[in-house]
Amino acid sequence: MPSKLYDAIDKSILKAIPNPSKEAYEIKIKIPEFTFLGVQEQPDFANIYLTFYPKGKIIELKSLKLYAFHLRDVVVSYERLINIFYAHVMEVYDPERLRIVMNCNPRGGISSRLTIDSDWAARGGEERFKDWLYGGTDDNWNVVM
Repeated sequence: MPSKLYDAIDKSILKAIPNPSKEAYEIKIKIPEFTFLGVQEQPDFANIYLTFYPKGKIIELKSLKLYAFHLRDVVVSYERLINIFYAHVMEVYDPERLRIVMNCNPRGGISSRLTIDSDWAARGGEERFKDWLYGGTDDNWNVVM
């Protein structure tokens, strides 16, 4: 199967389900073994952690899995990929808050961790939640899932 460039990433794969609750709650989703092609067209691997505070819609997990699988043959840097992933989730689901952490496996002896949080003022947020300011987020989820 030939490689695709990042502009071929299709957000229409992501599907929403109506939020069954009007109450505030947090959804945490882990995508282990996330795979894509780096800019040298070599496989890159990561674990992705989504922290999601829903409003009117929640993520249909099957569509998220299909979206993640869709990225396996996409050539993209992980810096661009996390921004595209973030933008697509925000557009499709319009959550109260979205935090994405991408822990990339070592490549050449160096690993990377990228984070985006919609609560950051730099991302248009109001910095209401503050947990990320003090290292209070549990981005590694040290519990078995």
